Amino acid sequence: MWIYLLRHGRTEYNAQKRYQGQRDIPLSPESAAQLRRADFSPEVVYVTPLQRTSQTAKILFPDAKLVPVEGLKEMNFGRFEGQKFVHVEQDPEYLEWVRQNEASAHPDGERKSDFCDRVCAAFAALVDKALADGEERLVIVAHGGTQMAAMERFAVPHKTFHAWCGPNAGGYVLDTCDWKAEHILHVVKTVQYTEENA
Repeated sequence: MWIYLLRHGRTEYNAQKRYQGQRDIPLSPESAAQLRRADFSPEVVYVTPLQRTSQTAKILFPDAKLVPVEGLKEMNFGRFEGQKFVHVEQDPEYLEWVRQNEASAHPDGERKSDFCDRVCAAFAALVDKALADGEERLVIVAHGGTQMAAMERFAVPHKTFHAWCGPNAGGYVLDTCDWKAEHILHVVKTVQYTEENA
């Protein structure tokens, strides 16, 4: 079975380099116009409760049933959400969080380790179910953080968390041949679903 682990299209927050987190920010009109239909049509696509993922999935896979999965939501960045990266990088609490290697929780937000455990549990459950059901593909449209958490834990070749952040409307195709025995996924290729890459 192949897994398509994709990131949502671009939002105004992405363009403005703001922390988005669990704020329910829609796709920008420009991004929606650049998205293109995928070259296959799954029956089901798993998304998150945040509208940017379902909006992306409806364009890429217009005939699919969309199933939201709470556990795949982006990290809760607490009071940093909505702030521009350049401003947050002057914040003493943010600098302390980085100094601790992101081990503490964001102020009013989520600890990175808790986020990764949440995402990976939800992701692994979907993989197990799809394999048990004999599916040929598992398609997930989620967030950059979702990709990074799942890929850091399960993908080979092994890379660090931040190294796995894919572009908007892009992501990874993964082979599950060693999932049952070793809980690892092999990267087959990367994909991008924007018009300039058609």
